[in-house]
Amino acid sequence: MQICPKKNSVMMTEPRSVLAGVDAVSGQHWYEIRAQAEERHTEIYLYDVIGGWGISAQQFLRDCKEAGVYQAATIDLHIHSPGGDVLQGFAIYNTLAGLSARITIYIDGMAASMASMIACLPGAQVHMPENAWLMIHKPLGGIAGTSDDMRTYADWLDRNEALMMGAYMKKTGLSGEELGAMMKEETWMNGAEAVEKGFADYLEPEMQAAACVNQNTLKDYHNMPEQLNTLFMPKAEGNVSPVTPPPAVPAPDAVTGSALTTPQDIQALAAQLQQQIITANTTRVTEINGVFEHFPAFAELKNECLADYACHAGQARERLLTALGENTQSAAGGAMGYVYAGNGNLVGDSIRASVMSRVGYAPDEKDNRYSGYTLRELARASLVDRGISIGGHSSPMAMVGLAFTHSSSDFGNILMDVAHKAVLTGWDEAGETFTKWTRKGTLTDFKTAHRIGLGVFPTLREVRPGAEYKYVTLSDRGEPIALATYGELFSIDRQTVINDDLSMLTRIPSAMGMAAHATVGDLVWAVLTGNPAMSDGKALFSAEHNNEVKAGLTIEGLDLARQTMLLQKSGKRRLNIRPAYLLTPVAMESRASQLIRSASVPGADANSGISNPVRDFVEIIAEARLDDASKTSFYLTATQGRDTLEVAYLDGIDTPYLEQQQGFTVDGAAFKVRIDAGVAPLDWRGLVKVTAPGK
Repeated sequence: MQICPKKNSVMMTEPRSVLAGVDAVSGQHWYEIRAQAEERHTEIYLYDVIGGWGISAQQFLRDCKEAGVYQAATIDLHIHSPGGDVLQGFAIYNTLAGLSARITIYIDGMAASMASMIACLPGAQVHMPENAWLMIHKPLGGIAGTSDDMRTYADWLDRNEALMMGAYMKKTGLSGEELGAMMKEETWMNGAEAVEKGFADYLEPEMQAAACVNQNTLKDYHNMPEQLNTLFMPKAEGNVSPVTPPPAVPAPDAVTGSALTTPQDIQALAAQLQQQIITANTTRVTEINGVFEHFPAFAELKNECLADYACHAGQARERLLTALGENTQSAAGGAMGYVYAGNGNLVGDSIRASVMSRVGYAPDEKDNRYSGYTLRELARASLVDRGISIGGHSSPMAMVGLAFTHSSSDFGNILMDVAHKAVLTGWDEAGETFTKWTRKGTLTDFKTAHRIGLGVFPTLREVRPGAEYKYVTLSDRGEPIALATYGELFSIDRQTVINDDLSMLTRIPSAMGMAAHATVGDLVWAVLTGNPAMSDGKALFSAEHNNEVKAGLTIEGLDLARQTMLLQKSGKRRLNIRPAYLLTPVAMESRASQLIRSASVPGADANSGISNPVRDFVEIIAEARLDDASKTSFYLTATQGRDTLEVAYLDGIDTPYLEQQQGFTVDGAAFKVRIDAGVAPLDWRGLVKVTAPGK
């Protein structure tokens, strides 16, 4: 992928690990995502170049959605790739890193350059055969322009290198100095070396290569081991049976049915296909030059079309017509200041879509003119493309500041939308479990409210024929609940925009979203373990409430707790509340799973006729905050909807709220993350606490 900045003299390419070669059209790419028969299990095969003619981030995101990857519980990721486009790789990496599934990575043949970073997903286990290879190096790219352009591009490459190094450091624990030296030298590691350095976790026996990678694809690598020539060379027919790969994309007609038996055949085919590509591109360039022949003023647009390998003569003609229509007068005589004028907020929407795509929150739109723009370029476009003069604001700091503060610019609001998306993503990924068993409530203000529990309506009275219905008498007792506000500030300043630091738009807001959800979780578990007094003056868990049991984590103890909840009364009526969840400290999770999920009772393995009376009667929820209070106490709770604990939100808004401040006192934009929530116990009869004897 290539980018043409707003200068006629500059042509810049994205940093890449390889240049897409003949492999992309030779039928050797076996990229596939498929759901397995097992429940919520998916396999992903990254068997191709990343970006270019290989695996695009847009295609990957679309395939993930169609295959149910976002709902999967476990994922097997198989990698055999020489790397590719850095930004495309970042998008794939961020997508996989944001999944809640347990990911296991298998480096089947090679994970080079950007593919090696994808292999360093946080929390993933990496399996690597002895004869597989992993390579890390500095990102590479090219630019034509002024010395300032080249220095800017070098800084951009350094920032990409730093991001890649950060992923390597988290995976391996190696220092930045050691990794920097390895990346500078283009370091290749076999399976044993990768395990030793921490890039892989498990060393597997040698295996035959699952797919071949044409050597032309690897031509940009200067330090490649000689062993790779034999590992990735296609095998002759009649040799040992190859590992069955996923279904391959059919090869071009030119090679269909041919028997490739020697390396010379492969090299000849590669040369033939490469020549075909060169010829096709030459024809494309000639046709595009013909489109712009009589329009020398649009040399910049012509360069953009030439740099876009997917752009043919027809698309170039459409872009030229669009450019010719700009700044013309309508038939009514009114001047059109810009092509988007009077057409809604297409500038703002397009810029918003561009940023969302770069951070991985939305698919890339091929027809978006702002795709690939840096934050600095987008800030400029938010002004110029809306007819706002930037005269007197030539410096980057002044121009970006104007984008934040000008009344006609919505640049700050666009960044807020992206940050808000990141906040919500962090909220969803926080992993809090209290939402399963607590009741969600709504309060319209911050005054103390009172909730009525289960004991208000013990039973309905009989209405005899012809008799009147009577009004129920409500008790004065009600459990108090009130809201409180929790929040923090963070800022996106002009330096962030100029440095094109997308992490400030995603990582920090996402972390604050997680913190907001964790804050509400802290309130819930603090109420549960704090055993507060109810409105009747008695503790939530007490002998008077008949919801505190002295027993251990045994079959008998679980059954006693279950009976205690089922026998709770409201007046003279049994409430028949059945437990739905077992809340246990992490220290007791394994023991609880063994007891509840076993078919028989402990010690009766030899007698299959003895069944487990508490088998699967509740769902287990392990919570680390319970360990802080007691490692031996656990709780039974009723299903969601019964009166246990209530988590109330202001006006029912159960997600963080984001506010923005711009102006003279803020060098950019300041954002406030806020959540209004309150937690209180509703009724004790849907809860049982089990404490070990003597505790």
